[in-house]
Amino acid sequence: MKQLSHLLTVLFLSCGVSLAAVAADNATQSGSMGNMQSGEMGKMDHGAMDHPSSSMIPGEVKKIQKDTGKITLKHGPMKDLNMPAMTMVFRVKDPAMLSNLNVGEQVNFVAVKANGALVVTAIEVTK
Repeated sequence: MKQLSHLLTVLFLSCGVSLAAVAADNATQSGSMGNMQSGEMGKMDHGAMDHPSSSMIPGEVKKIQKDTGKITLKHGPMKDLNMPAMTMVFRVKDPAMLSNLNVGEQVNFVAVKANGALVVTAIEVTK
């Protein structure tokens, strides 16, 4: 009876060690995603990645709201985002981007979809 008890103890402990090894391996393989809370993977906005400079959109500055970090742009078609030309308000990634802009200037900009809103991630005055 003692041998059976000892055998069951060894078996139980080895299963525990195996499960711990599998859990550690899964955490290592998931890399930075391993830090995400359950369900966050589905919430990731894959459209939030910056577009290359080849997708810069021409526009004209209509209004600048430095206090709220917003800019109104009359822009050309935004093919990457499947939007026609129009005038609309955008948030900017960094309010400092607005400091050297003036109403009426022609610009090229990059906008991405982040958390359901369009955000200007880059903007430059055209010459």
